[in-house]
Amino acid sequence: MTSTGFLLPDLEDPESAPFWEGCARGELLVQVCTSCGARRMPPRPMCPRCRSVDHRWEATSGRATIWSFVVPHPPLLPAYQELAPYNAIVVALDDDSAIRFVGNLVASPDGAINEIDPASIEIGDPVQVVFQQVEDVTLPRWVRA
Repeated sequence: MTSTGFLLPDLEDPESAPFWEGCARGELLVQVCTSCGARRMPPRPMCPRCRSVDHRWEATSGRATIWSFVVPHPPLLPAYQELAPYNAIVVALDDDSAIRFVGNLVASPDGAINEIDPASIEIGDPVQVVFQQVEDVTLPRWVRA
């Protein structure tokens, strides 16, 4: 938890730090095995396909489609209660549909996570990543493409 009460990632975690550094630069990165080329997210120390520990980080286009979504309602963690109902979406990247990210659909890069009418969200809708600063973390969020 942080001062706002939101659950935010550990920016010092060695496995995911490059991802968060990319977000801060406005890049959506995925880990790529340098031995077999498999992309993976979330980041891991070893490739699940070939078991290599060698990897690099690769920028994606940031284009995706909504694969699934939920609309949380109270009771929730205290920091999120005022925002409910809000959306939490799962997107499949256009670059590699096996790579999925969880985030929020917003109307603009600095939009609130509860500003989109949940009834307007459709599975299959095209989206584009945007980045939003929350405390010291830059989070990927999604806008309609």
